[in-house]
Amino acid sequence: MKNLTQITTALLFLLSVGATSAQQEKGIFGDDNWLYNWTEFKPSSEDYSEPTEILTGTITKDTKLSKRHIYLLLGNVFVTDSTTLTIEPGTVILGDYDTKASLTIAKGAKLIANGSETDPIIFTSNRSRKKEGDWGGIIILGDAPTNKFGNGSVATYYPRLDSGSYGATNYGGENTESNSGVLRYVRIEYAGKRIDRGQYFNGLLLAGVGSETILENIMVSYSAGNAFEVLGGNININKAVSYKTASVDFKFNFGAQATVTNSLVVRSPYASSISGSRCMELSSFEKRAEVDFNKPGTSVVAKNMTMINRTEDLAGSIEKGLVKEALFVGENTSLDMNKTVISGFNPAVIFASKVKVNQESLERIKFSEMYFNNCNGNIFVENYANNEDLENWYGNPSFFNVYSKGLDEETFIDVFNPKRPDFRLRINKIIATNDITD
Repeated sequence: MKNLTQITTALLFLLSVGATSAQQEKGIFGDDNWLYNWTEFKPSSEDYSEPTEILTGTITKDTKLSKRHIYLLLGNVFVTDSTTLTIEPGTVILGDYDTKASLTIAKGAKLIANGSETDPIIFTSNRSRKKEGDWGGIIILGDAPTNKFGNGSVATYYPRLDSGSYGATNYGGENTESNSGVLRYVRIEYAGKRIDRGQYFNGLLLAGVGSETILENIMVSYSAGNAFEVLGGNININKAVSYKTASVDFKFNFGAQATVTNSLVVRSPYASSISGSRCMELSSFEKRAEVDFNKPGTSVVAKNMTMINRTEDLAGSIEKGLVKEALFVGENTSLDMNKTVISGFNPAVIFASKVKVNQESLERIKFSEMYFNNCNGNIFVENYANNEDLENWYGNPSFFNVYSKGLDEETFIDVFNPKRPDFRLRINKIIATNDITD
C-alpha cells in the first residue's frame, strides 16, 4: 500500500502542475508577477525634485539624458534629422502643464528609452496635484506603411505649431521593419492634454512605426486621451499596461498591423469619459475617401491579455451607464484574440453595425480559448439585441471559450492590493494528500 500511496501522491502532483500550467495560459502570465518593481498604481503619491534641466525646441544632434538630472519638458519638443535621443534608466522627465508639453520623435529619428525593472524611466506631470491630461504625451513617427493615400500627418495635435515644424509631423512609408528605437520599462503618467473640443493628446502615439522598434514593459496611467494609439505601421507590444485611462486603452487605425501580448488593461467606471471609453478599438479609417482599400486594413493579434473593469459594484455601475463594452471591432478590420480574459463589461464585445454576420466576417474576427467573466452579455452587433448567431458561433466547443460569473477576488490573485496588485488568474491548486492508509 505504501507504493500505491507514493504513486497516488506523484500523480496528484503531476495533475497539479499540469492544471497550474493550463490555467496560467489565459490572461497575463508569468511565474512571478511581472508588474512588481517598475509599475506604480498610485503615482500621485510619488514626489519628485524640482527640475534641474529644460528640454525645449528642436533636438537636431544626438543627445543623452542623465539620471542625475530632473528634466522639464517645455512645449512641443521635436527630435529630428536622424537624431537619437537616449534616456538613461531611472531618469525622470516632467511634462509642463502650462505649455501642453509633448515629445515627438520624427520620422527617421530614434528614441532609446531603455529603462530597467528596478530603474524605470518616468514621464509624468510637473504639477504638485497631478490630474489626467496635465501634459501632452509621447509621439513616435516612422516610415512603415499605412492604408492611407499618401503619407499621414499629426500636425493637428499641436496647438500653435511653428510653421517650420510641420515637416516633422509626417509619418508613413514602405519600410515595415523600420526602427524608431526602444521603449522598455517606461512609465507615462497624467498625459493626454486636451487640444480642442473632443481632441486630446495620447499617452503614447505610434504612427507608421516599424517592427524593429522595441516596445516592452510600458505603463500608461491616468491618460485623458487614449493610452496607446497606433496609426498604421507594423508593431509588436509586449507587457504593456494601461491603467485608469479616460478614453481608449488600445486604439488601432489606418491599416495598423499589430501584435499585443501578455498585456493588461485596468478600467474604472469613475475614470472613463462619457463616450468612447473602451479597452480596445479597431478601425481602418475615419473617412472612407482617405484610405486605399487595395491596401491591408487594420489587423490585430491579441494574445494573453487581461481586460478588467475594476469596481466593487458592477451592477450599480452598469445601471448608471458608467460601463461600456471592452472591445469594439470596426468595419474592414481583422482580429485574432486568443487566451484573453475579459472581465466586468457591458457587454464584452461589440461589432460595428456594418460588420455583417457571415462566414467571411466570422473567419476574420476570431476569439479562441477566451475567458469571459462577469460580463453583461458577451458578443453583439452594434444596435442589435439579438446575438444568438454570434453566441452559437463563438460558443462552439471547438473554440474552447469559457464563460463565468466569478467575483474579482475569486477570479484574480490580488486585484485590490493598492500598491502591488496581481491580475493573474487565481489558480486552484490540487493538493497532494497521503490520506490513504496501510
